[in-house]
Amino acid sequence: MLSRLGALLQEAVGAREPSIDLLQAFVEHWKGITHYYIESTDENTPAKKTDIPWRLKQMLDILVYEEQQQVAVGEAGPCLEYLLQHKILETLCTLGKAEFPPGMRQQVFQFFSKVLAQVQHPLLHYLSVHRPVQKLLRLGGTAPGSVTEKEEVQLTTVLCSKIQQDPELLAYILEGKKIVGRKKACGEPTALPKDIASHRDKDCSHDGAPARPQLDGEPCGAQALNSHMPAETEQLDGGTAESNLITSLLGLCQSKSRVALKAQENLLLLVSVASPAAATYLVQSSPCCPAIVQHLCQLYRSMPVFLDPADIAALEGISWRLPSAPSDEASFPGKEALAAFLGWFDYCDHLITEAHTVVADALVKAVAEKFFVETLQPQLLHVSEQSILTSTALLTAMLRQLRSPALLREAAAFLLGTDRQPEAPRDNPHALYAHLIGHCDHLSDEISIATLRLFEELLQKPHEGIIRSLVLRNLEGRPYVAWGSPEPESYEDTLDLEEDPYFTDSFLDSGFQPRAKPRLAPATSYDGKTAVTEIVNSFLCLVPEEAKTSAFLEETGYDTYVHDAYGLFQECSSRVASWGWPLTPTPLDPHEPERPFFEGHFLRVLFDRMSRILDQPYSLNLQVTSVLSRLALFPHPHIHEYLLDPYISLAPGCRSLFSVLVRVIGDLMQRIQRVPQFPGKLLLVRKQLTGQAPGEQLDHQTLLQGVVVLEEFCKELAAIAFVKFPPHDPRQNLSPAPEGQV
Repeated sequence: MLSRLGALLQEAVGAREPSIDLLQAFVEHWKGITHYYIESTDENTPAKKTDIPWRLKQMLDILVYEEQQQVAVGEAGPCLEYLLQHKILETLCTLGKAEFPPGMRQQVFQFFSKVLAQVQHPLLHYLSVHRPVQKLLRLGGTAPGSVTEKEEVQLTTVLCSKIQQDPELLAYILEGKKIVGRKKACGEPTALPKDIASHRDKDCSHDGAPARPQLDGEPCGAQALNSHMPAETEQLDGGTAESNLITSLLGLCQSKSRVALKAQENLLLLVSVASPAAATYLVQSSPCCPAIVQHLCQLYRSMPVFLDPADIAALEGISWRLPSAPSDEASFPGKEALAAFLGWFDYCDHLITEAHTVVADALVKAVAEKFFVETLQPQLLHVSEQSILTSTALLTAMLRQLRSPALLREAAAFLLGTDRQPEAPRDNPHALYAHLIGHCDHLSDEISIATLRLFEELLQKPHEGIIRSLVLRNLEGRPYVAWGSPEPESYEDTLDLEEDPYFTDSFLDSGFQPRAKPRLAPATSYDGKTAVTEIVNSFLCLVPEEAKTSAFLEETGYDTYVHDAYGLFQECSSRVASWGWPLTPTPLDPHEPERPFFEGHFLRVLFDRMSRILDQPYSLNLQVTSVLSRLALFPHPHIHEYLLDPYISLAPGCRSLFSVLVRVIGDLMQRIQRVPQFPGKLLLVRKQLTGQAPGEQLDHQTLLQGVVVLEEFCKELAAIAFVKFPPHDPRQNLSPAPEGQV
């Protein structure tokens, strides 16, 4: 079409120069647009029904054709010079603001986008281009659903693409007179970064005047342009945010249509600029990061005060590319607001991952300060149980979809603090961490379950500081091992059953006798199959026969846990492979002063909860054992020894997971004698829990359900110990043994 246009123009003017003919045609089309405003009296005819769209298209075609015919690359042709010198884009911006004829603003947006996209000559350096672009962006709709939002996102797409190709353009799009004035008032230097300043505004009049390399007042050529500018256009500079590209993109991100996704992609393109100077300019001279986080805080506050944790969990996997859940899922109050928040949080996480390091660091800091500390923390520390429950469940959902290492590091520091010294029973830990530990043992079982789920999610994140803060710092040096004590000779000696108040003569006479009495092997000298056999048998034989019911049902043996445990252990080992953990426990140093052992606040609350397994609700017991299982999967030798080795000689006053289980069994054996028809009732409860019997209420229901969980937990620990042995090599080719023996 462009070639036909050129041919027609040449035929029409005979022997005259083609460049002159193109300029004449270009001017004629521009005059046709301006004459419309002089001659037209109908204010209701839509712009698309006038000849304005056609004339704008002809002007665009002429500009593109002229550039294709240019012999010297990089030179502006006569038509382009006319566009620049006569401030056509400024005037069009004014016409778009007036919205006359109706729909003119859309036509202006489209023309700007096409000129910037199709004309290869660099335009955005010119004051007469980037200033009207800034003003046009401010004309966009302030509320989602604007009639021009499609055209706005097209323009932002072109601008972000140009900035991606040439990061120096960032300053030309973001800067403005208000920034200059603010910097001068604050006494700040107004010079741009070197690589941006080197391409300062080109002289729009092409009169050979040199371009100034820094911001020191009005941009070059501005005075000449202002003398010809309509007063209405100058008013566009007042009262609006200075970084209009950022605010425009954030506004478009809130659209209910596909425009939002395109705007988010454009913003992602903008923050991932390759130039460090441009990234620094974006952080220091625009409200980009604060505005992104401010929107996150607004979305959080817009959600209902109370949301059911089950509803929050049902929206797992919300992505910024698809923020709304499938329409066939059950709806609940606040679902749309919840999906919008989780989608934007996922987008922030993605921005931090993809953005330039300078921008990512600033965004992480803004999220930590404005969202974590100022918005989320007051809800977690609130006295209202509803606030605690909702905020904890939301935090768990956020952690579940968090992928950015930088943001994960800030989240861990926010929740657990930064102290890595061994804990003491009466110390004052990080305030929020102390509250979360307290919530694990809250009067409200719902809050305890929600907080334990939060910790379980934390344990699955690829950040060594989490497991070190919660557990490892207290196990360093192995202070839980008794110093100078002789090696015990039997299983009973290891457990000190005679000294335990639960293991009285009457208790031993009641029928509880450990069926396996393996000889002890030092924790650091496992010899393969023998040691793993002893450890697994220790857990499998811990629950007495009269308290076992799984043998009466199919597919409930120990071997059913081995496959799942192996997969989870491989996943955990892969996650921690780069952390440089030792393969064997640290040798005890006889010259190091002995220090009292404290398992830490986290393990203490888990052991306390575990010791009450026979008195707690079934759902709470499941969550406590789930967290302990996650901990036991970690391949660190100290964690393995402390949680999964029944044979370690504990220091005085210390307890381990196995010793806690032994005392629970002692309590259970005393209670069994007080429950009539215990075996039958226990089997009925197991069938109820598996859906094989109607869920009628029974006496001692909580106790019976606790026994079922206890039996299954011991089998799960046995399976974990099996797949982890030796602790540093989970690939040993061993096959699971039948239930109750190895």
